[in-house]
Amino acid sequence: MIGRILGKRYQIVEKIAIGGMSNVYKALDMNLKRYDAVKILKEEFAQNSEFLDQFRQEANSVAGLNHPNIVNIYNVGNEGGLQYIVMEYIKGKTLKKVIKEKGRLFQDQVVNYSEQIAKGLQHAHLNGIIHRDIKPQNILITDDDRVKIFDFGIAKHSESSTITNSGRIIGSVHYFSPEQARGGYSDEKSDIYSLGITMFEMLTGRVPFNGETTVAIAIKHIQEEMPSPKEFVPEIPS
Repeated sequence: MIGRILGKRYQIVEKIAIGGMSNVYKALDMNLKRYDAVKILKEEFAQNSEFLDQFRQEANSVAGLNHPNIVNIYNVGNEGGLQYIVMEYIKGKTLKKVIKEKGRLFQDQVVNYSEQIAKGLQHAHLNGIIHRDIKPQNILITDDDRVKIFDFGIAKHSESSTITNSGRIIGSVHYFSPEQARGGYSDEKSDIYSLGITMFEMLTGRVPFNGETTVAIAIKHIQEEMPSPKEFVPEIPS
C-alpha cells in the first residue's frame, strides 16, 4: 500500500493506525501539498454490504460537520475496490493513551478536555448527528492540547430510532448508556452519558463498571448506581 496513489491525488506514505474494520494511513495530498489521513476499509469487509454501508455512513455523517473539535472529512473515494475516506491529519495521541501514560489527569485538564468534547458533541447534535461511541479511544488530543472527536463509524441521524446492526448492540460496553445496553432507542443523551463515563476515567484512571463479560458490564450500566469518582480518588474536589 505504501507509495500507492489513490484518486490520482493521495500518495500513501505510512500506516498510522490499525482498526477492526479499516486501517488509517498518512498520505500526501499532491494537489494541496499537505498531509491528510486516509481511512481504507479492509478488503474482507469491502464486499459486505452491511460494513460498506457503515463505512459510507461515517463519511456522510461527518462531511457536513465543521467544528474545531471534530476531525474534518475532506473526500470519499473508491478505487480498484478500495473504499476510502480522506480526513484531516492530526498530530497527537488518543485520550486513552494520555490516560494510560499519566494514570489519571489533573482536574483542570479534565475540565478543559470535557468542555471541548461537549462543544464538538453539541455541534454534531445541533446538526442531527449522534455519535454513539464516545470513549477515550475516539478522542484525539493534539500536540497543542486541542480535542478532536473522530470515528463516527456508527453515528446515526437523530430521526432514526434503531441502535442495532443486524441484531448486534452497537457501542463500547464500558462507555455506553443503559438504553444502548438494552438495545433500545438512543438519542443525544446517550452521547452525554458516554462523555460522563469518559470524564470519570480521566479523573480516576478507571471506568466505573467492569466485569468478566460484556453482558455483565452492560447489566451494571442498567441496574447499578453510578459510583462516585471520590470512592477511588478521595481528593477529587466536590
